[in-house]
Amino acid sequence: MTLDRRDWAGLACALLLATGCVRLGVWQLDRLRQRRARNAALATTHALPPLELRGPLPLDAVRDRRIRARGVYDYTHERLAHGRSFEGVPGVDLVTPLRISPGDAVLVDRGWAPSPDGYHLDRDAYRETDSATVLGLGLTAPRWRGDVDPERLADSLSYRVAPFVVQQLPDSSSSARSGSSVASGNVPRRWTMPELSDGPHLSYAVQWFSFAVIIVVGSLALLRTRAQAVPRGTQNGRS
Repeated sequence: MTLDRRDWAGLACALLLATGCVRLGVWQLDRLRQRRARNAALATTHALPPLELRGPLPLDAVRDRRIRARGVYDYTHERLAHGRSFEGVPGVDLVTPLRISPGDAVLVDRGWAPSPDGYHLDRDAYRETDSATVLGLGLTAPRWRGDVDPERLADSLSYRVAPFVVQQLPDSSSSARSGSSVASGNVPRRWTMPELSDGPHLSYAVQWFSFAVIIVVGSLALLRTRAQAVPRGTQNGRS
């Protein structure tokens, strides 16, 4: 049987579709390279010695850096960062100003606590000592929808607040409790350092390349079957 125009048109469409899949696979590989480069830069930044925070610093100097800050908590102006869950349990983060000098403060994310509605919490139950030395990670804020915005909070404070949040890391005194799924006693669950993984890009690339192979091989197999097919009239004449 001779292939007609519709067969060739179908093959052309299949090849175009396969080309699109290949391009999507290449795009995912490019995103993987970008992510690995970013992870390498973050790993280098995380490995730097903690930055001592004694006064105002620009955001670029503290972003993704480990920071050590000493001061006194201002629990009166503590805020809750809503809409954050842990292992499927709804909760909130307690974000508290830490006054590092008479006229300056930095917002410290002291950790996560469970909240049935992900909005309300008895903040007094999670109050810690007034004076504190905090080791955390400097992050741009707001970090997600429902997070505390330092710029908006600054309008209600009588002192300057840094334009970032220090996300407190687990320490030796609270690491055991911080690793549990629920905050223990009056200590919120501290967040650990973010995991630097490759993400799903490699598996997505393999999927797109697999789709391309399936489309090409399947289309060629279908054309071969049609080309080898014998018309019914020819079969009847031979019989």
